[in-house]
Amino acid sequence: MKGPLFYAKILLFGEYGIIKDSKGLSIPYNFFRGTLQFADQPTETILKSHQNLIDFVAYLKTLSTDRLPLDWKRLQADLDQKLYFDSSIPQGYGVGSSGALVAAFYDRYALDKITPEEALSPEKLIHLKSVFAMMESYFHGQSSGLDPLNSYLSLPLLIHSKDIIETTGLPQQNPKGKGAVFLLDSGSMGETAPMVALFMENMKHEGFSKMMREEFSDRTDRCVENFLKGNFKSLFGDIKSLSALVLKYFKPMIPQEFHELWKKGLDTNAYYLKLCGSGGGGYILGFTKDLKAAQKVLKGHRLEVVYHF
Repeated sequence: MKGPLFYAKILLFGEYGIIKDSKGLSIPYNFFRGTLQFADQPTETILKSHQNLIDFVAYLKTLSTDRLPLDWKRLQADLDQKLYFDSSIPQGYGVGSSGALVAAFYDRYALDKITPEEALSPEKLIHLKSVFAMMESYFHGQSSGLDPLNSYLSLPLLIHSKDIIETTGLPQQNPKGKGAVFLLDSGSMGETAPMVALFMENMKHEGFSKMMREEFSDRTDRCVENFLKGNFKSLFGDIKSLSALVLKYFKPMIPQEFHELWKKGLDTNAYYLKLCGSGGGGYILGFTKDLKAAQKVLKGHRLEVVYHF
């Protein structure tokens, strides 16, 4: 890949909770990446990506130019040269494929661009998030702007609430450590918009919204705090509790064939699973104290390690 690279992201903690102002922790994942390119020899995949960009640009033209001034002349000239997004980030897998595209577009075409260095100030960070949310809503119907922000800055983000976000550091990885955070491939794509719509419908029910306020948010906040402090012993008690809550209340977001596997982790304590993004397919996020033990129990499933400790 040539040109600036924009990485995938993983929301370690905060799926659905950040919609209702619980904490969240999002990290860049440089195993997958994307960049804007020109096609010398267009293939079917390249032409499809090119058409997607044409449709995206048509949407961008409907947005307020005051909030999002773009270099339309350069953009049209690039489209005429068969611009496409060369990406290894799987779509519909909860790792920010559209976020990377939005970040790449902003980086290349935004006038009065806020640089990643400038975005470290709280005011500019929130402004940039709102611009990205506006752009990415084309793909999901509604967007927090966090995925493009993570990809653009290529730094971990600590989400305190919708309007309070800061960059953060992570505990140093231990490549020889037994513990790990991993991705588990569900083998199918998920769609964000219907999953979020289902969640918002569930929030209308008092029992579900009470669980989100009193249990889900509390467990999520504790997971974020323990992870950032490197308190992995305490972390696993909270992750187990969070995993059990997700299995009980978010079953429609978990592919049917993974319900038993999810429960098996809770019963054996070999690993704990949670949603990676909105769910419905794509990747599932796993946490284990002993990677080799988890791999034995999950034999036949492909695991991608994200973080060692």
